[in-house]
Amino acid sequence: MGLVIALTSGKGGTGKTTICAGVAACLAAEGFRVLCIDADMGLRNLDISLGMAELAPISFADVLAGRYSLSEATLHPELPGLYLLTAPAAERPETIRFQDFGALLDTVRDYFDYCLIDSPAGIGDGFRFASLYADRVLIVSTPDPASLRDAAGTADQLRLMGKQDLKLVVNRVTPGLFRSLDWTVDDIMDETGLPLLGIIPEDRRVVMAAANNLPLILYTDRGAALGCLHIARRLQGRKVPLLKR
Repeated sequence: MGLVIALTSGKGGTGKTTICAGVAACLAAEGFRVLCIDADMGLRNLDISLGMAELAPISFADVLAGRYSLSEATLHPELPGLYLLTAPAAERPETIRFQDFGALLDTVRDYFDYCLIDSPAGIGDGFRFASLYADRVLIVSTPDPASLRDAAGTADQLRLMGKQDLKLVVNRVTPGLFRSLDWTVDDIMDETGLPLLGIIPEDRRVVMAAANNLPLILYTDRGAALGCLHIARRLQGRKVPLLKR
């Protein structure tokens, strides 16, 4: 039975899509069957971070409508086992029955080891659509106090939806930042009320990988790519250290 994981954030600009693509690519590189679903209807760009921008992937709405089958999800050209269903360009969350999406995810669990859903930022209908039927939710935040407060608020909304398996990922951490702020990992967890799954450093190679139409792990094995790999391995239940901060 596969695991469905939604990645969300309380505000835009946290790098949620980059982490979704980075962790998914790392899981696929380690031999798992992984499906990415872009649920950010109207602002889809997960294909760019996956290095699939030049392809024409089908949308999850096409599968729901029966125009394509789940087995026709677009396969990554360089990472066997990594598939994508993009967001529909002309749909909104309120036009798709949540129950139908939940039924699709039940089928996904039978075919894939992991499914990562890239949620829209914020806590509107798109956030609920992407998170409602997920087994686990990763909340992505940057290390500034406002973003961490938003992460805590997002976690509160998820708990009201009945979600309990929540984890925090802190992205775009610059070297020495925590020391200069006199913060510890425990401080971050206390601030958000969330267990910390991983820390991703600020890394310009994220932009370079996307510009070269490559998933991050195929462009470099350092920096943010290594952070994503550590998260992928923690999702497998393996013990790996946090990156230095």
